[in-house]
Amino acid sequence: MSQPNGGTFDIVILGAGSGGYAAALRAAELDLSVALIDKAELGGTCLHRGCVPTKAMLHAAEIADQTREAEQFGIKAELLGIDMAAVNSYKDGVVARLYKGLTGLLTHNKNITVVAGEGKLVAKDTVEVAGRRYTGRNVILASGSYSRSLPGLEVDGRRVLTSEHALKLDRVPTSAIVLGGGVIGVEFASVWKSLGADVTIIEALPRLVALEDEDVSKQLERSFRKRKINFKVGKPFEKVEPTDGGVKVTIQGGETVEAEILLVAVGRGPTTANLGYEQQGVKLERGFVITNERLHTGVGNIYAVGDIVPGLQLAHRGFAQGIFVAEEIAGLRPPVIDEAGIPRVTYCDPEIASMGLTEAKAKEKYGDDKVETYNYNLGGNGKSQILKTQGFVKLVRQKDGPVIGLHMIGARMSEQVGEAQLIYNWEAFPEEVAQLVHAHPTQNEALGEAFLALAGKPLHTHA
Repeated sequence: MSQPNGGTFDIVILGAGSGGYAAALRAAELDLSVALIDKAELGGTCLHRGCVPTKAMLHAAEIADQTREAEQFGIKAELLGIDMAAVNSYKDGVVARLYKGLTGLLTHNKNITVVAGEGKLVAKDTVEVAGRRYTGRNVILASGSYSRSLPGLEVDGRRVLTSEHALKLDRVPTSAIVLGGGVIGVEFASVWKSLGADVTIIEALPRLVALEDEDVSKQLERSFRKRKINFKVGKPFEKVEPTDGGVKVTIQGGETVEAEILLVAVGRGPTTANLGYEQQGVKLERGFVITNERLHTGVGNIYAVGDIVPGLQLAHRGFAQGIFVAEEIAGLRPPVIDEAGIPRVTYCDPEIASMGLTEAKAKEKYGDDKVETYNYNLGGNGKSQILKTQGFVKLVRQKDGPVIGLHMIGARMSEQVGEAQLIYNWEAFPEEVAQLVHAHPTQNEALGEAFLALAGKPLHTHA
């Protein structure tokens, strides 16, 4: 369905990434008319340059590791090399299939008009695209994010890369420096190491994945040392210089590191510049759109969702916010989204999955003597022994109260975050979860064992 000359709609959405297209689909279900505007591909960063292609790369990297390590499981196999053209073909094929499905879903919906082009907010109720005006009784800003850099650091796409460039590399680099030890940085470091590169992570903060629980960071650092992934924490970047073989990075204290390429993974910034937001009265702070808890900007009927709203920059947060705003506009008054109740997953090896408050944040909020924790080591879990993985499940609870944080690290632990989400969001007590029966042998059983112990009746471990 198309409307090349503009028109009036119940909702005009600027941006067709996770938050924008989720809002469009939910609004259409509620029989609201939608104009969905984007200058690039439907699906945004997550589908084309983020979540999906990086996870395909991580899976290919896992296969490489499994092939190398096959003999310890009694399987004779040999890794003859990495065919990056074939890896990229696999990755791109996954993206293409999902893109085709999403495009069909949106373009065949009678309530959604997909508009290709660069939009700009020109009035409190109007987005203009190539001279055509799309007026909405409501407007949702969902313009997404971009890869940040640092002052004095020029990204050239050859020696100095963003994650978008890294996904298009036609080779495995012999060596790589990853600037940033957050989610994006540790995921790419994990991929490249598995594919055969020498990797060094440089992080200005005192630990890797600094937003996670400190015990998780320590375990990841132990695992990375074992995998021979180098990292330097508490070492701010100072400068980068070209060399005959690639780049030389200088960090605080004058120490230098050389490699073939440098990946800049210092986070993502909100795409809000030159889109007319401030001119229409929308408040920005550091480029982010400021909203109330119901995602309203305080201007007209303008809402904002996704990466441009301060908080976790996650596709599933965008989905949830898009659905929320569509229902809000339809008058359904959905419950406010609990930011702490959004699952967080980092897909490096080992995987990290977490919910709720870290131990430090819990103690800051409730007081040291009001918080109780328990760590269940995966060494006692049968499936983890089969997978030859190390890690733990850590529980944080209010003393004599509900669970307020769950933190897991180990192979495939992302698959356990669904139950963790239910436990946190339903404010479950350890004694309640301990009654549930978890299948044996599974890694899911590790959650059950941890809750049995925290409830004071451990099975295969000590309380």
